[in-house]
Amino acid sequence: MCGVVGIVGFSPVNLALYDALTVLQHRGQDAAGIITLDGDNFRQRKANGYVRDVFEQKHMRRLKGNIGIGHVRYPTAGSSSAAEAQPFYANSPFGIALAHNGNLTNARELKLLCEQARRHVNTTSDSECLLNIFAWKLSACDKAVPAPEDIFKAVHGVNAVVQGAYAVVSLIIGVGLVAFRDPFGIRPMVLGSRINEEGKTEYMVASESVALDVAGFKLLRDVQPGEAIFITKEGKLHSAICADNVRLQPCIFEYVYFARPDSIMNGVSVYAARVRMGTKLAQQIQRDYKDLDIDVVIPIPETSCDIAVQIARMLGKPYRQGFVKNRYIGRTFIMPGQKQRKKSVRNKLNPIPAEFAGKKVLLVDDSIVRGTTSEQIVDMAHEAGAKAVYFASAAPEIRYPNVYGIDMPTAKELIASGRDLEQIRSEIHADALIYQSLGDLEDAVREENPELKDFETSVFTGKYITPGVDEEYFAYLDRQRSDDAKADKAWNESSEDLELYNI
Repeated sequence: MCGVVGIVGFSPVNLALYDALTVLQHRGQDAAGIITLDGDNFRQRKANGYVRDVFEQKHMRRLKGNIGIGHVRYPTAGSSSAAEAQPFYANSPFGIALAHNGNLTNARELKLLCEQARRHVNTTSDSECLLNIFAWKLSACDKAVPAPEDIFKAVHGVNAVVQGAYAVVSLIIGVGLVAFRDPFGIRPMVLGSRINEEGKTEYMVASESVALDVAGFKLLRDVQPGEAIFITKEGKLHSAICADNVRLQPCIFEYVYFARPDSIMNGVSVYAARVRMGTKLAQQIQRDYKDLDIDVVIPIPETSCDIAVQIARMLGKPYRQGFVKNRYIGRTFIMPGQKQRKKSVRNKLNPIPAEFAGKKVLLVDDSIVRGTTSEQIVDMAHEAGAKAVYFASAAPEIRYPNVYGIDMPTAKELIASGRDLEQIRSEIHADALIYQSLGDLEDAVREENPELKDFETSVFTGKYITPGVDEEYFAYLDRQRSDDAKADKAWNESSEDLELYNI
């Protein structure tokens, strides 16, 4: 999971890109990058680290231009080295830069296509592979400046051979900005606009609407599944559906965990969806867990806070902030490496003993993935004096790996894989365990936009909506995604801070 942004304006966009990336930081904390288009030259800065650390004043001054794209990275398979920070760049045709949110499930086959097209992929990143496929398809255009139909034909060619989840922003020298979304709309992307002081319309695309808000853009709509948005360097917008058999089937985990609550995606307020998740969970507790004598409802901050407030309200129980969060520790779910995740839990959360001592506590979290975090939090609640600790998850049991850009690892690392409810409860040391049903979760998101008929829910069901996700692919994924594999890659690769292209 990553965050992307692109802006076409009539004044420098570097600060707006920076501001947008800071509010998308929750989508990726491993690396950040910006490329702007300054006449016929790219200006770039990218490196490992948080947005605030990657971009110093000297870098911002060099990021000249009225058009630009940005990216925050969250690594899944592959490497966390600075060499794989985005955006990526290819010099032919025209000069193309590209950033990508998602994961390509046929990246190995695409690399073979790149070789056949005599295009070199320098890293293990599927995003660089996607860049070269797009460049290859665009190279069929023999014009000095591609027309909209040439851009859309190239994107159609990409969609015809690429499988997986992808929301893409791209710059083309002398041409403008291109953004496109996979035919299922698995990963989110929104389009916004604003009118500048001269009355001209400027455009922005981003992973979440909150990025539009901070930059002063108004949300127009979502980029549709299989749609390409082309904004010329003069600021004229064109759009077209560039894929066959498109069907909106967004990743439901965006609403559970990844997106900010103040974002709107696919016509749904993330905050409102989470409140409804709390409603559904409270109804389940009232129906199926009447014997639980709950004294207090405590969220595991921060994603679950809105869910827990609603549960407490419906159950008529006190809501308390029983954990103090260290806001200078990143999101433990998206940290690379199990040892780092385990260490970070204790550094990130500290219980307030008075809220636990002698009480039967209902802890509320958005999900349970590996179970390590949940186990430590339950143990902390017991150590703080809780008489009983019940645990409620806003998401169903996660039994299968995610292949569309979320680092939900191999099945053997998932606590729910091969275990029933009682076994999971025992593993995390809870006195009771409550999971949201998949039907209730889908309804909680769908109620605000009934046109959302289906969702990407493979981590719960094991049903993958793109072809080629089979046992052989999972064996390959195991080799790429395991913590040991990532450690080996980190050992062998340089983490040198890269400063490229006119820096």
